[in-house]
Amino acid sequence: MSFVKLTTSALAISAVAATAAVARDQVQVAGSSTVLPYASIVAEAFGENFDFPAPVVESGGSSSGLKRFCEGVGENTIDVANASRKIRDKEIKACAEAGVTDIIEVRIGYDGIVFASQIDGPAYTAFQPSDIFNALGSKVLVDGAIVDNPHQQWADFNGDLPATDIVAFIPGTKHGTREVFEDKVLLEGCEATGAMEAMIASGMSEDDAEDTCIDVRQDGKSVDIDGDYTETLARIDANPNGIGIFGLAFYENNTDKLKVATMGGVAPSTETISTGEYPVSRPLFFYVKKAHIGVIPGLKEYASFFVADEIAGSDGPLAQYGLVSDPELSATQDAVANEATMGGGS
Repeated sequence: MSFVKLTTSALAISAVAATAAVARDQVQVAGSSTVLPYASIVAEAFGENFDFPAPVVESGGSSSGLKRFCEGVGENTIDVANASRKIRDKEIKACAEAGVTDIIEVRIGYDGIVFASQIDGPAYTAFQPSDIFNALGSKVLVDGAIVDNPHQQWADFNGDLPATDIVAFIPGTKHGTREVFEDKVLLEGCEATGAMEAMIASGMSEDDAEDTCIDVRQDGKSVDIDGDYTETLARIDANPNGIGIFGLAFYENNTDKLKVATMGGVAPSTETISTGEYPVSRPLFFYVKKAHIGVIPGLKEYASFFVADEIAGSDGPLAQYGLVSDPELSATQDAVANEATMGGGS
């Protein structure tokens, strides 16, 4: 992929308060493993097209990246946090308490969460959210009663699924993918099976029932993966019966190793995600520390370059890698250009 050389202007390094950032020569980025490949593509292209060094991009998960982002302002803190979910209110509060009061939210596009298995393994080709909940929920509905999950094989609750042992490799709790998995698969599956209604009927509050719905079993059938998708892929390579959860882009770049399942009868693809037809999709973000703009060389240029039409548009390299372009990308471009912070300020 070739990129058009873009002209840039040098950043003026201004004198700032003692708590503000001190100039260093590279933008520092950390966070979501889902956003990581996109950010890496942009960082490399940025280094090739600008007179700034390529940003340093690290992974670690959305929650981990946002925690580092919210540690404060200064050269020893990161400039950008990648996230496969929106920043939470408690994270915004933690940021504010540490002096990070002006945050620019940048939505880069959309991604889908896919369920995929070893290409030569059993045919888990069709799922409903209820199947995933029945397989992995800690408490499920059996014969009208809420019980500890007794299911050992997929066919125990759905005869159309293989009679193979349940084992699923799911994102750990620090990954933004986990939150979407809980809300759009486990919670919806819990409701679809009638388990949530039964929990509430038994005396649980609605909040407690929701928490129970997204709680996963701890008997080895569900395995948290704290690393990135390559670790999940390695687990599936070693376990022919395993199911893993991946971002669409990772799956599309590993179709020689993985086969994907439909969800709700819809196959995940750029097209079905962009139309909203595929039910398990989410927006992707990065967050910029405004206090570092004008101090850390290349920070605003990097953010602007990331969401440029040539990069994040439907014909750009990120779309070629699997990102679903945001139909409101121009509004994001304006927000970055105007340094508009969360809450409407600039």
